[in-house]
Amino acid sequence: MMLVEKLEQLKAIFAQMNQALIAYSGGVDSTLVAKVAYDVLGDRALAVTAVSPSLLPEELEDAKIQAATIGIPHQIIATHEMENPNYTSNPVNRCYFCKSELHDTLKPLAGEMGYSYVVDGVNADDLHDYRPGIQAAKERGARSPLAEVGITKAEVRQISQQLGLPWWDKPAQPCLSSRFPYGEEITVAKLQRVGRAEIFLRKLGWQNLRVRSEGDTARIELPSEKIKDFVLSTDLNTVVTKFQEFGFIYVTLDLEGYSSGKLNRVLK
Repeated sequence: MMLVEKLEQLKAIFAQMNQALIAYSGGVDSTLVAKVAYDVLGDRALAVTAVSPSLLPEELEDAKIQAATIGIPHQIIATHEMENPNYTSNPVNRCYFCKSELHDTLKPLAGEMGYSYVVDGVNADDLHDYRPGIQAAKERGARSPLAEVGITKAEVRQISQQLGLPWWDKPAQPCLSSRFPYGEEITVAKLQRVGRAEIFLRKLGWQNLRVRSEGDTARIELPSEKIKDFVLSTDLNTVVTKFQEFGFIYVTLDLEGYSSGKLNRVLK
């Protein structure tokens, strides 16, 4: 199916809904959903961003700016997954409890405000990855228009670029809890430590990255083609000193390079 046909199908889904509340993180996927929903429904579409310690403050600011650029009404709510030991104990299905909290918050909000549908930014590629949160959303009646139409991550970026969205190539930024190996307890202090470390590296000019945290060790992941440049152009002593100030004891560089979902390898 041609890209233009997929976009028209996406628009048709929202036209049939008449009203929609979008679970809006500010990532490229949910932002495309918010854009198309607003183009079709106008003020009958609402973007809602959930705030918790697992969301970087910079990501929230990006979400605000992008929503304002689109023009869609935007609301911010708090979620409390950190109060659930099923989440903080970091089991392999941690994301199930995160999305359960999110949609248990969004669904009644949608009902109170008269929105018949809650939709998210799950794309077709997500259906082929280990994403236990997708099941939690489905159980609560949420819909995933991108996945329904068969729009992949690459196509999300292509459509976003065609629509003139300046963040079409924004790096993926999953919640900070994804930086920890399964079984390691997640705390607010650990999330903040990882968040500060990633913000520090981004301010040095490194955008597509992860700081994985295992115990007191930070493991920096960069695209493999950027590793040599990082070693040669970065003051490594300064990086180590800053990371230790954030609370890490050891700082390492992953020689394999950045790979999305790397911590899921233990599941195979």
